[in-house]
Amino acid sequence: MAYVQPKEFAAKMVDAGESKIFMATKDTLIRAYMAGAILALAAAFAVTVTVNTGNPLIGALLFPVGFCILYLLGFDLLTGVFTLAPLALLAKRPGCTWGGVLRNWGLVFVGNFAGALTVAVFMAIIFTMGFSQEPDAIGQKIGQIGEARTLGYAAAGGAGLLTVFIRAVMCNWMVSTGVVAAMMSTSVSGKIMAMWMPILIFFYLGFEHSIVNMFLFPSGIILGGEFTWADYFIYNEIPVVVGNLVGGLTFVGGMIYATHFRESPKRNAVARNDDIEKIPAE
Repeated sequence: MAYVQPKEFAAKMVDAGESKIFMATKDTLIRAYMAGAILALAAAFAVTVTVNTGNPLIGALLFPVGFCILYLLGFDLLTGVFTLAPLALLAKRPGCTWGGVLRNWGLVFVGNFAGALTVAVFMAIIFTMGFSQEPDAIGQKIGQIGEARTLGYAAAGGAGLLTVFIRAVMCNWMVSTGVVAAMMSTSVSGKIMAMWMPILIFFYLGFEHSIVNMFLFPSGIILGGEFTWADYFIYNEIPVVVGNLVGGLTFVGGMIYATHFRESPKRNAVARNDDIEKIPAE
């Protein structure tokens, strides 16, 4: 059967969270490294398409290919484990602790960052012919993105930090919806179709994804963008990580867990009839 009922995929989410917590350090790091690298390549691809076509919608339409590849290969993004790992704790799975959840988050962050940074260096070499000339049009565009989404937020002060945080919340609301949507189907084609739409939405709307930014901003700095590592972490990466955590855990993991994994008893039919009888006739 291609379609998986909500109660069944809610149980899969808890199982997946438990699996992440108990995964060996080596496997956690390798899978996170590969996920960060593949998503970084997808971001470079989407920016290239946007620059070459002049149409950001085409770049957004094609960006989800990277997300689908890394998901089907069983690699892990920080945004996904933010949503899944705490569910095993909420379900009181034996041996699951906050220490295990934080260990998983920390290892995945390191792996994602290392993978994205590797691709950032490799792509910078390509954009500059081995640092022998000025960045090409794509490299310049990446530098501009980094400046706008660090110094731009900084210039707006508290309003800027609020904006980047909300963009990050909305981002992982969509991205984690893609992760969960893939569990709705048992076929590869069904999983891809379910993942594509929410990922397209987040990318086209310019929401803030902590792993995509692990590629874009270091790339911008390497390519000569007019902002610093401190600007990147203070005005983007740190609030984006927090926003991604809130968005994924609250609006996807928590909601599905509360209504499908811990579904409340149905209302009593007799009680409903009693309620109806109390409504005065008009």
